[in-house]
Amino acid sequence: MVGRETTTMTKGYIMARRCDVSGKGPLTGNNVSHANNKTKRRQLPNLRSVKITLEDGTTRRIKVAASELRTMKKKAAQTAAVS
Repeated sequence: MVGRETTTMTKGYIMARRCDVSGKGPLTGNNVSHANNKTKRRQLPNLRSVKITLEDGTTRRIKVAASELRTMKKKAAQTAAVS
């Protein structure tokens, strides 16, 4: 399978590790040992699967970063407080 390190398999489909709302994706960097040896590493976003309801009434599962969920909850609470 090509590009296995950047994707995951879900029900036979290759899916990117990327937030569907904010577009956050993996970052690359180095692990640095005490001897200052550097090896490549990936920092993956904290993705959560969330069900959303579309305008036509159907539900769909999307991947959202946990930080984005927190922001959406905060904005929903502010909107409810204003109303």
